[in-house]
This record gives sequence, C-alpha cells and structure tokens, in this order.
Amino acid sequence: MLRILASLLSVVVLAGCSSDTAPSTTRTPVDAALFGPASMRLHPVFTQVHDWTGDGQADGVEAVIELQDQFGDPTKAAGRVIFELYTYRQLNPDPRGQRVAAPWDGRLDSMEDQRARWNRVNRAYIFQLALDTVRKDQDYVLAATFELAGGGRYFSTLILPGDRATPKPAGPAAITPTPITPAPIVPPGPIITTDEPASAPTTAHTPPPRADQP
Repeated sequence: MLRILASLLSVVVLAGCSSDTAPSTTRTPVDAALFGPASMRLHPVFTQVHDWTGDGQADGVEAVIELQDQFGDPTKAAGRVIFELYTYRQLNPDPRGQRVAAPWDGRLDSMEDQRARWNRVNRAYIFQLALDTVRKDQDYVLAATFELAGGGRYFSTLILPGDRATPKPAGPAAITPTPITPAPIVPPGPIITTDEPASAPTTAHTPPPRADQP
C-alpha cells in the first residue's frame, strides 16, 4: 500500500514540474503592435564626430540610433541601418551636400549584433562609423535609414555642427599705438604798422641834350 502511494505522489510531482514550462520569447502580434518600434531618430546629443584612440584626431562618427514605441519608450528591433555622411549646405531646404564616403551598413540581425550594439545606459544602439578623413571643425549631415526585418523603414537626418572652439596659437603681443596729439593752433599776432611815410620812388634823371648834338 505504501509503495502505491509513493508511486502516485511521484507521478503528481513530475506532472507539476512538466507543466511549469518557460514562456515563449516570441513576440505575439499584439506585443509587436504595442511595443514594436513606432519611430526612430539619430540622438541629437550623443551622435557626433568622435576620437576613439585619444590622439586628438577625429577617427569617425559615433552614431546613436534610438527606437521608440508608440508610448515614447525606448525599444529594440531587428534589421539593418544604412548610414550616409554628407557635407553641409547652409540656407538650403535640403542641407545635404556632397557625399563624403561610401555608405556604412550596420547589421542588427543576430543575437551577437544586438549585444554588441545595444547600450544599456542610453538604451539605444551605438555604431562607430570609421572615417579617418573626417574633421572636427567641419559641419556634416548624417542620414540613417533603418530597414526593419519584418518590413518597413524609418529615416532620420541630423546636422553635425563642427567644433570651432579650438584655441588658436598665441601670436605676437599686440603693439598699442601711441595716440597722436594734434599741434595747438596759434592765432596770428597783431599787425604792426609805423607812422613813417613811405619813401618816394627813385626815378632816373636824364640830362638835357647838348647844343652841339643835332
């Protein structure tokens, strides 16, 4: 009798363990509609020309991609991101000038890609776009196109202003010119007159002709 009860208890325990399975990690259509990406942007603060080696020279552009769901909260997605860098055109409806380099292809298709790109602090994806000809003191326009794995695209464009606060080397000390003081104007003195009469003009005296002269 005791053996039968023990066998029944073991069957109940095994049945309870088998029913406690882990939930599926696959998003349902409802989850995808509620918490899937609804917008994308290049982060305006953290996306900038960057120096990764610390040698004082720009090594490329660090692009930070932020996806948000319909509630405005950060979320993740699978797919690929195409980055294009352009020169900046001022006072133009389309600020993109000439393309600086070939496009970068950022992949987010696998678990390794997601772990390598996702930043837990910023809750966004970080891509290091290497380009040794980029300059810190020049303006650029960065364009990003996110192609979702399940279909659909998102676009974002960001102007990267150049850093012109680099101190210039000190030049020679400025020479302060000595102010020129104008000379004082001396009024003319009084006109001095004398009471002495003016001397009569001297005239030449011609002697009269002699009688023997014709």
